[in-house]
Amino acid sequence: MKVSARNVFKGKVSHVQAGAVNAEVVLTLAGGEQLVAVVTMESIKSLGIAVGKEAVALVKAPWVMLMTESSDIRLSARNCLEGKVLSVTDGAVNAEVVIELAGGSKVYSIVTRDAVTELGLAAGVSATAVIKASHIILGVPA
Repeated sequence: MKVSARNVFKGKVSHVQAGAVNAEVVLTLAGGEQLVAVVTMESIKSLGIAVGKEAVALVKAPWVMLMTESSDIRLSARNCLEGKVLSVTDGAVNAEVVIELAGGSKVYSIVTRDAVTELGLAAGVSATAVIKASHIILGVPA
């Protein structure tokens, strides 16, 4: 599968909480990190998503927000993944920031150059990637 999303996370479905319209799906990555996605019940049925099945989470880099010094901040976003900045690549307007999680997964984010400066993002700095559950697209192997 080739996709344009910078973030492709492979894992196993560890929990499905069904609702009337949507379901919450927890995907556990190889490094132990968990991603929570909200998808429609129709998607659950058509993709055959169930506990124990392999799945892929896709997240476009511009949908990944970054924060530093997050220990006393509470957010409504379900996915707050802590790690270390691996690299920052400057562009004309934006920058790509790569964060490595403790389990080895990499999270790619596109943020403004101003945000890089304001947050002090540089290789080795601790940072948290924030991803809303509704910004995660799930796929399953064919």
